[in-house]
Amino acid sequence: MPAQIIGFDDNNKRISTQQLLQKIYAALEAGETEFEVLSSGHHNIGGPLWTETGAPLRFRVKNPGQRVGSFALDGTEIIVEGSAPADAGWLNAGATLVIKGDGGDTTAHCAAAGKIYVAGRVGTRSGSLMKHDPAYEPPEFWILKNTGSFSFEFMGGGIGVVCGVGCDGLDSILGDRGCAGMVGGTIYVRGPVQGLSEDVWLLDLDEADRLFLQEGMPVFLDKIERPHLLGELTDFSRWRKIVAKTMRERQVHSRPTMREFRLNKWVEGGIFGELVRDDYNAVAGLVNAGDDRLKVPHWQDKRYAAPCESACPSAIPTQDRINLLRQGKVKEALELVLKYSPFPGSVCGEVCPNLCMDACTRQFLDHPVAMKELGRLSLEAGSPQPKAATGKKVAVIGGGPGGLSAAWQLQLMGHKVTVYEADDEVGGKLTQVIPDERLPRQILHTEIDRIKELGVRIEAGHKVTAREFSTIREANHAVVIASGAHNPVVIPFQGHERLVKGLDFLKEVNAGKNPKVGERVVVIGAGNAGMDVCLGAYAMGAKKVTAIDVQRPAAFQKEIDHHKALGGEVIWPFFTEKIDEKGVHGKDGRFIEADTVIISIGERPDLSYVPREWLTDRGMMDVDGCWQSAHAPGVFAIGDAIAPGLLTHAIGHGREAAEYIDTFLSGGELVAKKKLEMIPQKCLSKELFRPKNRGRFCVTDAKDEANRCLSCGTCRDCSMCLEACPEGAIRRIEKANGAYEYVSDDHLCIGCGICAGICPCGVWGMEQVV
Repeated sequence: MPAQIIGFDDNNKRISTQQLLQKIYAALEAGETEFEVLSSGHHNIGGPLWTETGAPLRFRVKNPGQRVGSFALDGTEIIVEGSAPADAGWLNAGATLVIKGDGGDTTAHCAAAGKIYVAGRVGTRSGSLMKHDPAYEPPEFWILKNTGSFSFEFMGGGIGVVCGVGCDGLDSILGDRGCAGMVGGTIYVRGPVQGLSEDVWLLDLDEADRLFLQEGMPVFLDKIERPHLLGELTDFSRWRKIVAKTMRERQVHSRPTMREFRLNKWVEGGIFGELVRDDYNAVAGLVNAGDDRLKVPHWQDKRYAAPCESACPSAIPTQDRINLLRQGKVKEALELVLKYSPFPGSVCGEVCPNLCMDACTRQFLDHPVAMKELGRLSLEAGSPQPKAATGKKVAVIGGGPGGLSAAWQLQLMGHKVTVYEADDEVGGKLTQVIPDERLPRQILHTEIDRIKELGVRIEAGHKVTAREFSTIREANHAVVIASGAHNPVVIPFQGHERLVKGLDFLKEVNAGKNPKVGERVVVIGAGNAGMDVCLGAYAMGAKKVTAIDVQRPAAFQKEIDHHKALGGEVIWPFFTEKIDEKGVHGKDGRFIEADTVIISIGERPDLSYVPREWLTDRGMMDVDGCWQSAHAPGVFAIGDAIAPGLLTHAIGHGREAAEYIDTFLSGGELVAKKKLEMIPQKCLSKELFRPKNRGRFCVTDAKDEANRCLSCGTCRDCSMCLEACPEGAIRRIEKANGAYEYVSDDHLCIGCGICAGICPCGVWGMEQVV
């Protein structure tokens, strides 16, 4: 009586595959050799199992899962009552597997021994990777009907028999692309076969083949209970066999020539015949020069902006400055910056947040290039030589960073410039607001003196009125409005009259008036200006300064860290409800004690001296893309007069406005300048540069930064492309003015792209040929 193995528990609930196999193992240990298995999709039934005595094992299985009979050994017989899913007989190692229905995909996959009989059809890739160890009998795989596609692919040995019963309507009983990669074994087929791999031969049977089928067919039909088909299947007139080509036979190719392929397949008579016209004369080789290249290199020096230049509101091309230093042209390098900003020491070297460093590619290797130190190098640099006088006069209203930047550039262009400043001293917020510890006065005075020495006329203590503005406009060929923003914003919550205005407070501190503050100070606003107010409060004797804000503080982290190092605190979000004599009350019930409350949340410009219709609804100058007033030709506005921004924004606006005014005064058409696209990081070969140890990094001489700058987007004249080109197609051409360029000879270049890959600066680009 066979051992009964049930795939369900006492509650008729399916047990796991592991539990079912444990039942089989336990019965085997108890001496059972025959098993009836009622499965419910359980895997791996039938192998690899054996007995100590070598007694044969017999399994009768219903509803098996995948891999029934996998790894099954010699002496094991497995009969499946019905069909089996994928991988039946996988890696069969000697067992007899009978499937009385269909087999799933990859039936007999990797079978190495034994026999597999299928009473129906089998799925895709069945019989693939069958193999034969000469020490054993070859595996046999008998199929009553047909196979799915890719059958017997990469077959290395064994025997397959596909009887084709009931398949008269099929194009191929082996499906599509059968026997691909077949290198050994024999497959007997009865019925139509199409789409076979070129790796095999389809041959007639010989006497040995007929004898094999005649002996094996009764056994097969008896196993699958179809003995009545014996006469039909032993009519060998419809049988053929498939065998693999030998290695030598595989090496014989009958490929058409390229011309035959083009004439018969590619164009004329082929699938593209109606779309392509070919002259049939020239055939491009695999490696080509000239017009037959797939890609063409271009030396695109300065096609892109470096990340530092793109991030800098003043658009200072640091990579050009570095290249001059690298060439030993120190004087030219230091003077180059003055063509973009008159404040390299004061702003770039001291108070600028250095957005250029945040964007610097070198940060991905170790540390950004030291921009502050480079800026300080230009402190004592002499001014560039101005152009010849043009006879044109320009008035600049406002002597802050933006106004002085515009005046500096216009004076260099040869125009006569007068600056009107309401304060007793020019410099704007650089002079009036920023603490000495952040901007040493001597550095600022040195750079303002350089502007004065260039010939810019300055009228300090001269606040322009509406009536005077008309006079100034008539007396000059152009006017620049650069009066900045000096009206502090105040929120009208209860007790706002107790507030001290941050800008006024900082002006008094910097003027040496020592405004009084209490021991406990609250500063409303935690931007960079707010941090300056906090530092000023500590300088005036405060013992505890707390900055509050409705949002995450906008100040740069180093400014916040400085404030906290002095004992200060930053609280956010904090929404002020009212201020009284005790301190600041929040809308959420929080209370901060304060003797003095200072507000520093921004300023608005005072443009009462220009006609009201020139302004936007927000009280700013209404300008076009060239900074020119939309209502008054020849009047330009920059900086905080058009939008709040950084000092570097005002300086950059000043330079751009000067260029537009120069065009305006010469009668040219004003066209808004487009910013160069920043070079993509993928264009740069950062791996060619050796990083420094971050822990030991320090700047001892700013000029040494020339060795660290990657010169993004600007050729550093390293000649690596010239040396690396395998065809010698690249040449360096020296021009009469000392400039140079690299060119690629189209007659030699093969478009390999090595120049683009080796270029450390991303200057070489490959253009796809259309």
